[in-house]
Amino acid sequence: MSLLPDWTLAYQGKVRDVYIPKEESSIAHASKLLVVASDRVSAFDVILSPDIPGKGPALTRISNWWMGRFDFLPNHLLAEAPPAEVADRAVVARPLSMLPVECVVRGFLVGSGWKEYAANQTVCGIALPPGLAEGDPLPEPIFTPATKAAVGDHDENISFSAVEQLLGQEQAATVRDLSLRIYRDAQAIAQEKGLLLADTKMEFGLDADGALTLGDELLTPDSSRYWDAENYAAGGPDRLDSFDKQIIRNWLSENWDQKGSPPELPPDIVLTTQKKYAELEARLIGVGE
Repeated sequence: MSLLPDWTLAYQGKVRDVYIPKEESSIAHASKLLVVASDRVSAFDVILSPDIPGKGPALTRISNWWMGRFDFLPNHLLAEAPPAEVADRAVVARPLSMLPVECVVRGFLVGSGWKEYAANQTVCGIALPPGLAEGDPLPEPIFTPATKAAVGDHDENISFSAVEQLLGQEQAATVRDLSLRIYRDAQAIAQEKGLLLADTKMEFGLDADGALTLGDELLTPDSSRYWDAENYAAGGPDRLDSFDKQIIRNWLSENWDQKGSPPELPPDIVLTTQKKYAELEARLIGVGE
């Protein structure tokens, strides 16, 4: 007997598995979706081994918590409870026609944004002031979109004009403005928790009526970079340590040339990552540790 006898697996992503009702024929015509967050972890666009215990439930709780804090646009969550077998790591969601853009907002200069700035003082075609260092706050948050890559492919930063070509000028401006508003509101909430939201990415889609809707996950440690505000202010060597899988990226950079299959993560890296996710959840919403 299937773990989920009333649902059929329709799509498996890097982290999430998407199911449709068993009696329905395809994801394109599904009346609802069951989105299950696994404990899988990916970095550099590959799925790694082993899993991070408890990661899926933590992602689900954090994303649901954030989704409930923005009432100025709809999200994909339905009121229906997921099956008991996956109740801690799944949501029942309305199907969306997802926009082909990762909506990234950066408030600090780090990651791929820092690499691009170091080369030419721009991020996604946006000129920035000279003399910025890695981890510095930007004069104001910037919208730095990216393509949405399939499993095994790489996301690529694109300019806002490229987004306009993909979505049209009006819709491109709308998702940019909504993304910036969500980031600013979330940054204020995070600061109340002693955290800095360095950057984040979100996704939007259109529902059956064509309404722009927030989908996928929101402000999780898989999609965002959080720093401890006190450590950042102190300016020490750990000021950019983040509550996410950065420790995995760092370890992989030192132990894998990104050719062939990645090495298995050692137990101490798995445990440290697990603790980071749990600590972030505890800091944000009071559970997880």
